[in-house]
Amino acid sequence: MRYAGAGLVTALGTAWLSGFEAIHAQTSDTLSIQWLGHTCFLFSGGGKRILVNPFRPLGCTQGYRPPKIETELVLISSQLLDEGAVDELPGDPRLLFEPGVYNVEGTQFQGIRTDHDRVGGRRFGFNIAWRWQQAGINILHLGGAAAPISVEQKILMGRPDVLFVPTGGGAKAYNPTEAKAAIATLNPKIVIPTHYRTQAAADTCDIVALDEFLKLMDGMPIRNMDTDTMTLSKRDLPDSGSTIKVLSYRF
Repeated sequence: MRYAGAGLVTALGTAWLSGFEAIHAQTSDTLSIQWLGHTCFLFSGGGKRILVNPFRPLGCTQGYRPPKIETELVLISSQLLDEGAVDELPGDPRLLFEPGVYNVEGTQFQGIRTDHDRVGGRRFGFNIAWRWQQAGINILHLGGAAAPISVEQKILMGRPDVLFVPTGGGAKAYNPTEAKAAIATLNPKIVIPTHYRTQAAADTCDIVALDEFLKLMDGMPIRNMDTDTMTLSKRDLPDSGSTIKVLSYRF
């Protein structure tokens, strides 16, 4: 595991953001997104494989298979075990785990600091929302965000093509109402819900099922994918509005 810490961060201001899309040309125009459980996803496309938020199976993730996937790069939103368990990953990936702007083999990644609870980070510290472009698609993974998005954070996050948003609540991530507010703030083209209760959860898990969120989103198109993997290109994005896409874990 190669830790890329603050020493590799390039401190860039909002002027850099205006050119975010222009400097991320990819060699492939197709992105594959695989849900591995909870907030963990594998992104493949543009010649890269990126793993986000590997976990250890316990509590709300108890019944998921551990995501032991070899990739070149791993992003984590915190070092909590349900979104930052990296000790058993195979290979020698580079790990991004701190807020800042990183250039990894020509691709820019921005880690945006948010609170991981509703008390200013005093309980669970800070969460990192990750923004990058892959296969021409702007991705924003909110990780375990729990606080409302500030004006400054919204500027850094931009308008994502695909937004990964926690919906199950508990003490350290958005509940359904808070997730709906974040979606309204960011106006993404595609919404992929994360961090909700499934049959993988132990009895002690304190988050709610996805239906609680979907009931609040009445009027927004919802597509149940019936698979854990979706393939997406720029031309597949909605011309207007937002669409929710629900991936299905293969137990």
